Amino acid sequence: MLNWADELIQEYTVGRQDLKRRADQVDRDNPVEMQDLKQINSMIESMSFSLEWMTTGRQPGTYRGVDEKAVYQRRSYENIDLIPDIEMQLREESDINKKHLFMTREEKVIMADILASFSLRERQCYILHVAQGMSWSKIADELGVSKSMVQQSINRARKKIKSRIDAA
Repeated sequence: MLNWADELIQEYTVGRQDLKRRADQVDRDNPVEMQDLKQINSMIESMSFSLEWMTTGRQPGTYRGVDEKAVYQRRSYENIDLIPDIEMQLREESDINKKHLFMTREEKVIMADILASFSLRERQCYILHVAQGMSWSKIADELGVSKSMVQQSINRARKKIKSRIDAA
């Protein structure tokens, strides 16, 4: 009995074969049909790419697990050491506040979940701005993007945080 993935692979295989037969029937002297041939070849290429991905379980053309890069980024959030310790900064600013700052395990999980929901650019901009105190223009120079891109990324990150807080 075939599962849904095997059925999908069969459908793509049959579809690719039909497209190859159609490509062989194209009149190569007719410019209109040559435009159709470009489209057909593009569809064949896309279906071949998808079939290779479905059959191997890996993105075609990647080597040494490069397609799993985000896995390592997500794992790094389990240890929240990338967020700077602000206790020293607060102690320097005011000796009146002697409160010990810490996060419970549940708060760390929530923060890791929020950071994992950010895109790479949102995460970079948000951490550099909020945790490191960098200005938008300095972040833009650092990352080689426009100031408006930094602003948009930080605003998107803030919206994601707000929606997470409202959901809780």
